[in-house]
Order: sequence, then structure tokens, then C-alpha cells
Amino acid sequence: MGKNMLTTKEATLLSDVLIYEESACKKARLYARTLTDKALADKFNKLADNHERRFNALFDLL
Repeated sequence: MGKNMLTTKEATLLSDVLIYEESACKKARLYARTLTDKALADKFNKLADNHERRFNALFDLL
């Protein structure tokens, strides 16, 4: 097996985590848009940014 090859189990787990990260990012962005408290909205946007970064890093493993 090559250096960058994932097993079926690893690929399935990675897919599951990608789904979680994407969902968490979308929810955090939605909450940020609907909040009236600017400080709290900013925190949710930062949270969404973190989920988006993790999603992109994991996606790059595929």
C-alpha cells in the first residue's frame, strides 16, 4: 500500500468527520447571522472558521 493510500475504514471515518465539520461550520455561520449580539456573533464566526479550516485540512488528505 502506498504512502498516501487510506484503508476503507480510514476513508469512512474521514468521511464521517468531514460531514461533522461541514455541518458544524454551517450551523455556526447560521447562528452568527441570526444573533443580534455582535460579540457573540463574532465568536460563532470564529468557531465556523475553525471548523472550515479543519474540514479543508481533512479534505486535503483525500
